[in-house]
Amino acid sequence: MVVRGFLAAWLELGNDEVYYRIYAMFPDWSHFDHPPMLGWMMQLFSLNLLFDSEFFLRFSSVIIFVINTLVIYDAGKILRDELTGLYAALLYNASIYAFVITGIFILPDTPQSLFWLLSVNLMLRIFGQSRPENQQDKLMLLLGLTIGLGMISKYSSVFLWVGLLLFILFCQSNWLRRPALYGALLISALCGIPVIWWNLQHDFISFAYQSGRVSAFVTSFRPDLFITELSGQIFYNNPVNFVLIWLAIIAVRRQKQFLPVKTQRLLLVTALPTILLFLLFSMFRPTLPHWTGPAYTTLILLAAARLRQLQYASERPKIPKMVWLSLSVLGLILIVGSLQIKFGIIPIPDNDPYHRLGKHDVTLDMYGWRNLDKSFQEVRDKQVTAGNMQLTDAIVSDNWFPLANIDYYVARPLGMKALGLGRPEKLHEYTWINERRGGLKTGDSYWYLTTSREYRHPDQLYAGLFSQIIASDTITIMRGGRPAKRVFVFMLKDLQQIPAWE
Repeated sequence: MVVRGFLAAWLELGNDEVYYRIYAMFPDWSHFDHPPMLGWMMQLFSLNLLFDSEFFLRFSSVIIFVINTLVIYDAGKILRDELTGLYAALLYNASIYAFVITGIFILPDTPQSLFWLLSVNLMLRIFGQSRPENQQDKLMLLLGLTIGLGMISKYSSVFLWVGLLLFILFCQSNWLRRPALYGALLISALCGIPVIWWNLQHDFISFAYQSGRVSAFVTSFRPDLFITELSGQIFYNNPVNFVLIWLAIIAVRRQKQFLPVKTQRLLLVTALPTILLFLLFSMFRPTLPHWTGPAYTTLILLAAARLRQLQYASERPKIPKMVWLSLSVLGLILIVGSLQIKFGIIPIPDNDPYHRLGKHDVTLDMYGWRNLDKSFQEVRDKQVTAGNMQLTDAIVSDNWFPLANIDYYVARPLGMKALGLGRPEKLHEYTWINERRGGLKTGDSYWYLTTSREYRHPDQLYAGLFSQIIASDTITIMRGGRPAKRVFVFMLKDLQQIPAWE
């Protein structure tokens, strides 16, 4: 917790994280990209943004990961014993997806991870332990709630119901006659009513956006995308964990008895459909490896049980070398990754064009924003003094990133407005935030900032919308004593018309 808390405070927010801050600023029953739980978590742990530093925006991730560690430890105890729980907890902490993406960064995966693990824990209590029917029914209703809360954290939590219903259909068909199952389904559905209601009011834009990310197949097989997805899964879940998980799956396939058959099937059917589905998608379109993270988290329990079985004959069981190796890999990645972000220990290629400096270094998305407000204020003050701009002039951008970064790191400390001037499919939530912030007005002038990471000249975006587009200044961001990226500042003078974007 100390390590994650330090990194949460030390590292600047990434593109997604700084964008999700607006969920907490403008809470609603749902949002353009995701359901509402993430915004509520950020509001709760930052005291409704009373404290809005990077640490407090990420504070829910720091705390929830501690809870998750205890939950997966308890699940391991249910499977076999305390040592199985310890193995599961250590492997979970060694996962890059779990430790970094859900435990440091603030993303929809953070609340999803909590409700996913609680749901898996409840499944093991219902189907992996002998309990009276009335207790099982109560746990099933509680399971409906945790899955429902997971679904309003991230839509992919619906795969928990897919896996559970497959398990019931093929392994526990007697549950099809028990009202508690249908009560649990109803509870999950009730949790989703606010999200559905919001989407009804917004032309189902959130569902359309998410479905478009996985349904837009290209016309031919793309082995490069498949390799990218598979290698991403290996890296995100820690290469050692990945090997241990698939060795455990192979052991199940070979009928090695280290867990009851029913329990093995429950874990596999809860996780494998998600993994296999996104591997299939990746053969035809781009996917993101962290989408399968919750499924691999489930399979950590299978790997832990297999390790425990291999240690079972030992008089003095110990933590296996593979677990220590997994933790060491995590430590190495944390050290190298953090140093690269902060100091650029891996040099940027010198052949990048002037306007595209740093375009190949993704770590720069989390560097150079924190002090940009001071550099921009100097540029702004010079132009205001010269009479070219006014203190009340806002900043605009055509895309949610870097608009969200500029909003948090530049506009917020300088008391400025950040507005979206672009198409809704690129602005996302900023499509509606404009109206809440007073909107765009003809005759006003605006600032436009673009970085060499994703350089877009305003002439290409706003030709004919302003009476003049003037290059004002260039800010060079230094890292490790070398230029890392550049920020180009433009003045957009006298808005002539507010476009009706298609």
